[in-house]
Amino acid sequence: MGAQGQPTPGQINAIARSAIRARAITMEQQISAQTFNAGAGVNLASVTPIVNIVPRMVGLIRGFWVKVQLNIHNGSGVQINLTDFGAWNALQQIQFNDLNNNTRIQTPGWHLGMLQSMKMRKPFGSAMVNGTGFASGSQAGNTNFPVKMGDNWAAEIQAPATIAAAGDGTVIMWYWVPLAYSHDDLRGAIYANVVNATMQLQLSLPTTPVVANGTDSTNAMYVGNAAGAVALAVVSSATITVYQNYLDQLPVDQNRNVLLPILDLATIYGLTQTTITGVVANQDFPAQYANYRDFLSTLAVYVNTGASGARGVGLDVNSWMLQSANFTNIFKREPALQTLHTRNHLGVDPPPGMYYFGSREKPISTTQYGNMQLVLNPATAGAGAYLMLAYEYFALVQTLAQAGSLVAS
Repeated sequence: MGAQGQPTPGQINAIARSAIRARAITMEQQISAQTFNAGAGVNLASVTPIVNIVPRMVGLIRGFWVKVQLNIHNGSGVQINLTDFGAWNALQQIQFNDLNNNTRIQTPGWHLGMLQSMKMRKPFGSAMVNGTGFASGSQAGNTNFPVKMGDNWAAEIQAPATIAAAGDGTVIMWYWVPLAYSHDDLRGAIYANVVNATMQLQLSLPTTPVVANGTDSTNAMYVGNAAGAVALAVVSSATITVYQNYLDQLPVDQNRNVLLPILDLATIYGLTQTTITGVVANQDFPAQYANYRDFLSTLAVYVNTGASGARGVGLDVNSWMLQSANFTNIFKREPALQTLHTRNHLGVDPPPGMYYFGSREKPISTTQYGNMQLVLNPATAGAGAYLMLAYEYFALVQTLAQAGSLVAS
């Protein structure tokens, strides 16, 4: 309790959050379904680069389900193959601007895909293959589960491994775009029952969905199987469907005022990404965490040669460090140990070159700029080497305007 027996803001917030969980109704409604087409041999992003979605102004919004269905037309003369990040790159960028025009989310599709996988402790949207992994007993002839449970919905998330020259393929990807941290933890949720204010979800289609063989495919869905131009391998059409997840029929007090978790609403759950260059082999390469934030996780993708897009599975990195302002190493790990932590949590390894640094149990709190930094010491760094960093954090609305931006080269 606070002074003179009054409840603290934290206690008031907890009471409101508990009441909402007990009484409010979860609503999930389609708010947009749009289909876009490009001309022959034209990439759709050159015609419709950004799809703007206006959320429904109702309830306490927790996030959005986004379904992206793309038709890839391979008008080139070579076969194209799925890249390491594949369907995650069906959206080049997701951006959300809130009621106060704060940009809460500005990040690529691969960040949302990997982040949701780590939070769910399984590859997002995946299912075990029928006939493998399910056991009902050790009796002969009865080793598989005798009910057909598994990957029955083949088109839930999909992307063909290859698309032949002059062929077509369909890519389907789902994204969860979170405003609140989770369905129960409402930090970051937005109360939308307001007037004279707007917010916007912006979805950017991939400008380079297919790249030529031997070039950087990190942000592409497909890459040429052999040398040859792939300019005519394009996204020829797209259907984008958006569902809004929110809480309605919120509880009220005796004066008919809506009970709202004020501290949760004053918190931004941010997802942002930046790219930095200038990496030099065998030298510490620090990336400072921006101030006035509590960082919950960091995703790093190290591309050791920009021209070819080379990404390794450990041989191109000496170590990763989390370092404080007085040069104390919170941790210093070889790449294999860092990936082992991810494998033990997720059950599988991330795509080559990607490293996950979780700090949920003890968020990285940055009261001033530069008091914490993630340090890469690369073993190799070729021409154009770069590091992509994607962040997940909490920040208070009133202090974020005073905070520094993300590190950039």
